[in-house]
Amino acid sequence: MTLSIPFENSYTRLPDRLFARINPEPVAAPEMLAYNHPLARTLGITGDDDMAALAQVFGGNTLPDGADPIAQLYAGHQFGHWNPQLGDGRAVLLGEVNGFDMQLKGSGRTPFSRNGDGRAWLGPVLREFVVSEAMHALGVPTTRALAAVATGETVQRERGLPGAVLTRIASSHIRVGTFQALAARQDYDGLRALFDHAVARHYPQADGPLAFLEAVIEAQAQLVTKWMSVGFIHGVMNTDNCAISGETIDYGPCAFLDEYHPLAVFSSIDQRGRYAYARQAEIIVWNMAQLATALVPLMPDADVAIADFTKAVHGMAPRLEALWAEALARKIGITAPRKDDFDLGNRLLALMAQDGADFTNTFAALVTGTARDQMTDRDAFEVWAQDWQARLASEDAPEAVMRAANPVLIPRNHRIEEMIAAAVDGDMAPFTHLMQGLAKPYEDRPAFADLRRPPVESERVHRTFCGT
Repeated sequence: MTLSIPFENSYTRLPDRLFARINPEPVAAPEMLAYNHPLARTLGITGDDDMAALAQVFGGNTLPDGADPIAQLYAGHQFGHWNPQLGDGRAVLLGEVNGFDMQLKGSGRTPFSRNGDGRAWLGPVLREFVVSEAMHALGVPTTRALAAVATGETVQRERGLPGAVLTRIASSHIRVGTFQALAARQDYDGLRALFDHAVARHYPQADGPLAFLEAVIEAQAQLVTKWMSVGFIHGVMNTDNCAISGETIDYGPCAFLDEYHPLAVFSSIDQRGRYAYARQAEIIVWNMAQLATALVPLMPDADVAIADFTKAVHGMAPRLEALWAEALARKIGITAPRKDDFDLGNRLLALMAQDGADFTNTFAALVTGTARDQMTDRDAFEVWAQDWQARLASEDAPEAVMRAANPVLIPRNHRIEEMIAAAVDGDMAPFTHLMQGLAKPYEDRPAFADLRRPPVESERVHRTFCGT
């Protein structure tokens, strides 16, 4: 059966200054490393049984029927500093498939490339494949991974490394920085066209810029709360990495907490901890302020717009606090939190930070009654546990609530690094093991007990790196 991908390319009907038409650059010897058959079925892709032929398509050598490849323009604040033009420097959007973008990452240089070669190496491709699919299984809104293709070429970084291309699926690749790029250029016709497209695609209930901003704020508040509830640190929350859809996008120097520390930072480029774990809620408010600024020109009265938008942005911090209070309550088995329950949850986090307790394993152990074993100051934990058990006496089915809120498995940083090192040597077994285990992260399955183990000192990952 011939490969069939039901493309519908609405983004290319926007003004052509929002993108550049560019085909992916062919690669020497494409080979399929991983293909997400269930996701392909969801997208309506058929005739995809020939892996060699698929590798030609998702490696960038063969353009599928109906594709309309482009690289998208955007700008952004990177670590708080304005960059007026960024854009897809190593990615090509093939088109839209049943309402989702299909993008090749690592597909060669584009008109938006800066100093890079437009390629990706194997490590970041497999990291994004594993982590994005794990996030999906965890219930966190995210882009998805459809295919990973080895290119048969070497890309030069600090040394020669095997090249690869990732096929990413997203609700869209429209970013806060996409709006910023047009607003900064005072391209208000383009800004209006982008706004109308984004509303129709993501928030059709929004009847104007204020309602749109409020909808994006809510989606981002929900997203960051979910990140924090599973111990995820994005690592590079620049406005160009902030999708207006409310999906996690761009898994560069991301990481998951092992031992809990609120100011944990892994990203090698986050020198000052701007995007530390506990600062993510603060930064997403800052990002939404930048989106609000970009939307002001769409309003007939700038003074009214600034007042209304400011109110919406200022309302985000208390909304985030309320969402986090609810999430933290569920993690300790409480479905209808009271005012004092936030303090109860924070007392546990303080004990965990003091003892260097493992974030994932401690919360999972609350279900089994073994959380005390995660602590060094066990007497202090017992004092907390007495108050906690007294509070749970008035809750229905707290164990079920905790099981649904606390994953057993996460993509631990050291396991990701082990998987990448093995794949570079041609061994994909650790990748397969991770994918199988992380597909059901809330289930404690003996076959994947090794994925629960925190790193020993020699395995500890101190820094993570972007995928360029």
